[in-house]
Amino acid sequence: MTRPVPSRHNDIANDLRHQITTGRLKPGERLPSETDLADRYKVSTATLRSALAVLQAEGLVEKIHGKGNFVRRPLSRFVYVGGWGTLDPWTAAEAALHVTVRTATVQADGHLTTLLRVPMGSPVAEFFCISHEGESPHGLARIYIPRDLAPAGVLDDESPCPEAAKRFAVLGSPPAAVRETVRARPPTPDESSTLRTNSVTPVLAITRVATDPSGRVVEAALLVFPGDRADAVFTTHHTLDERQAAE
Repeated sequence: MTRPVPSRHNDIANDLRHQITTGRLKPGERLPSETDLADRYKVSTATLRSALAVLQAEGLVEKIHGKGNFVRRPLSRFVYVGGWGTLDPWTAAEAALHVTVRTATVQADGHLTTLLRVPMGSPVAEFFCISHEGESPHGLARIYIPRDLAPAGVLDDESPCPEAAKRFAVLGSPPAAVRETVRARPPTPDESSTLRTNSVTPVLAITRVATDPSGRVVEAALLVFPGDRADAVFTTHHTLDERQAAE
């Protein structure tokens, strides 16, 4: 029986993988350009890119737009804690996470009108947050609240964002109820670019809707994390009625 001949791009991936795992190529080191690597291995650029795609899917190499391909630094796992919502670096091997936040006022349309239960065109405060470990992105969040509920001054250029936004947490006072929908799905092109992931690795997508005692939606958040290094933890508390407690 004849054995299948290994494809050339797998040969190249195996060689580069060996160099990475043996330390010849160091974490954070930039690989030669794709053209130079193609010349070195005597293959087309398309074949070389197929080899790099294998290593990107394995998390060994990351491609940074405009800069090139780099040996990926080992990234810590991290935890999203459900309920009011927060990133919890302390239970994620103390990952040194930091979050950048951009704020804006947008008009609600499409999906936002459904999530926030507001009329089309209503002013909404948007908080766009990206968490990083060093220079590597860990997760992103788009948090929306009705404009009249936005904390005073947070949309002014000179005012700092609420600390809650820096933890992806619910921004206002503790809500009466929080509903979170969690699913795994392929990343969108924008998510893949922002998180520096490939289109093969799924993301963990969480849609969080918080309501006050009257049932008004006070916040809607769209959270996205790389599925290969994020955990979501939810704790449920059951309350016994008086008759059950007496038994």
